[in-house]
Amino acid sequence: MARRGKKAKGRPISGWVILDKPKGMGSTDCVSKLKWLYFAQKCGHAGTLDPLATGLLPIAFGDATKTVPYVMDGRKTYRFTVRWGVQTTTDDTEGEAVGTSDLRPNADEIRDLLPNYTGEIEQVPPSFSAIKIGGERAYDLARSGEAPEIESRIVTVHSLGLVEMPDADSAVFEAECGKGTYVRAIARDLGRDLGCFGHITELRRTTVGAFTEEDMVPLDELIDVADENREELDEEAIESGAKARILDFGPLDEYIIAPEAALSELYEVMLNDDQAGRVLAGNSVLLRGRDAPAFCDEAFATGHGRLIALGAIDQGSFHPKRVFGGKG
Repeated sequence: MARRGKKAKGRPISGWVILDKPKGMGSTDCVSKLKWLYFAQKCGHAGTLDPLATGLLPIAFGDATKTVPYVMDGRKTYRFTVRWGVQTTTDDTEGEAVGTSDLRPNADEIRDLLPNYTGEIEQVPPSFSAIKIGGERAYDLARSGEAPEIESRIVTVHSLGLVEMPDADSAVFEAECGKGTYVRAIARDLGRDLGCFGHITELRRTTVGAFTEEDMVPLDELIDVADENREELDEEAIESGAKARILDFGPLDEYIIAPEAALSELYEVMLNDDQAGRVLAGNSVLLRGRDAPAFCDEAFATGHGRLIALGAIDQGSFHPKRVFGGKG
């Protein structure tokens, strides 16, 4: 007798919620919280934020999880505060001091060094990072007392500017950088080069790929909306351990952004119903119109009011590479 496949638990929703991650909460904890709030079948995030960091954390549901790499490869913008005079083991406030100095830099000394930290630069990630060494995370090795040897890597910093100096002990910066860049390492290295040491005390991400601060929603707001739409339980149900269900997901779903929002830098192929049907079946379609490109390495197709496929354009035809068949 053939075994039936296990039915996926949750709602088959697709799209993005751009969370304003609160301080002290891990990225995976945020994913778990939103998956529970939305009762979603599938959920993930695009780009980890340290627990001490706040700001933009893109959360993907359903088909949007297939577009996560396009978000992670996008540029990211951070605003961060560096405290001079102390270097820590974690390059932030959680670690122990490993170097101190009474020297304090002025604005001109800081600005003179910033060009050294833009463009393609060589950077050693922090010891307390998610880098894998011999199959283990660097932060796990560091917490066990080992001193992981992390090789330097080339990363791209598109811009780095001094925003303000609230006092002699600290400075606020804004950086736009590419994938794999550690802002904590920038603070560490800048402090060393200035001869005064330094570590990050505040870190906030403001953009990731196509998503900006305008897209963000606080976690507390989502929780409040969910609670407003939960069923009311009587005392007997509460005493029995029953959990109130969300009766109407509509208000929560209004915060969901379409999956294709992550693909704004790619060429969009808009399909009619017949073409959409062909692409959903895995077939290529000939593009018509004088503005249609003959060749394009990466493109996405929309039809039936949603994202249909990722693919490429070759000799005037769209060839699907990954079809999106989910609902929502």
